[in-house]
Amino acid sequence: MASRVGRPALIEDHRQRVVVYSEQLEPMDEVRRLSILRRQTTPEVIAFFREVGIMQAREPIRTPACPALRMLPRVCVPIRHGDLLLGFVWLIDAGQPMTDEEIAAASRTTTDLALALYRENLAGELASQRETEAIRLLLADERAAQRHGAATLLEGGLLSDGVPTTAVVARLILRPEVRLDDLARIALEQALVATRRWTGSREAVHLVRFDHGVLLVHDRQGAATSRAVTQHLNDVLQSAIRGVPSVAGAVVGVGRPRAELSEVRMSYDEAALAARVAVQVPAVGPVANWSQLGIYRVLSQLPSEVLSNAGVHPGLEKLIEDPSSRPLLETLETYLELAGNAHATAVQMNLHRTSVYYRIQRVEQLLGTDLRDGNERLSLHLALKLARLTGPM
Repeated sequence: MASRVGRPALIEDHRQRVVVYSEQLEPMDEVRRLSILRRQTTPEVIAFFREVGIMQAREPIRTPACPALRMLPRVCVPIRHGDLLLGFVWLIDAGQPMTDEEIAAASRTTTDLALALYRENLAGELASQRETEAIRLLLADERAAQRHGAATLLEGGLLSDGVPTTAVVARLILRPEVRLDDLARIALEQALVATRRWTGSREAVHLVRFDHGVLLVHDRQGAATSRAVTQHLNDVLQSAIRGVPSVAGAVVGVGRPRAELSEVRMSYDEAALAARVAVQVPAVGPVANWSQLGIYRVLSQLPSEVLSNAGVHPGLEKLIEDPSSRPLLETLETYLELAGNAHATAVQMNLHRTSVYYRIQRVEQLLGTDLRDGNERLSLHLALKLARLTGPM
């Protein structure tokens, strides 16, 4: 096709994943280069093409250039079988625009392409469905289902036997009053797929659930492996969500490895809770490791009704509700985190030590408490952690 029309051609499936591309001839743009390197198109580019109507097109259409995306104009030839959209042929239309005869020549190949893509799509969907069902069983509540899911993944050669496996959960943070949309889901799956490819064959599998993604990855080198994988996933995820209007951010939660694949559900539960803590407590960081969450490991497992009605320190709860008390609360929290060391608190908060003493005394007066009492320090510290986890702070 590229030889016939004298310009580079690229074929994508209906989800805009790169299937095949021709040898590169000029002209070239950033979108084509990155699509070839990553084997997928970014959410921003997908959104742009959907706005110009490629999903509804039944005949070739010209798409305009977009300087913001560093993209040249194109001709898009939809590949359809009846009403079924199977993919797209993309031809860069810079320089001398394509003639109607050249576009017609490209269009004549779509019958054969439709058959090829239909077969590949069918085979890929069947394999994907088997993998997805196996992972769902593995993460189910029943032990029999977990064992069956593990056996299916091992028998299918998707994971290796006898290697510890860690669950990683990627969760998107949506903007207020916004629901998870197609672009957000695409960004999430792209990040999971990119990290899965990076880890290598038989080293990881993934699943996209309603509001989060799951990556199950082998821990061949212990903590070093999970650190590298989660850092890669976080980097790719943060890049993928740029330009997705509905998404405000993303976090990654990491469970502990399990020696047996059939027991990875426990690692998944830990990773999901770690991701929840990372959403509620940004200071934990975009990557939250279950084994490093401290008291949040306990608090995150409590039912929401218990958390909201804990009443650990009623006096502090009134202070939390007063926005003007935020400096006092921040000082108190830092002071308790640093084991009551006023000097270290002053250094960390960039305050004079006298200011720290004044604020601590003010907290004692307002709450009628004595921070020399260990029980009071414990209840105050726990109440602050609960406030972080449930949202008031």
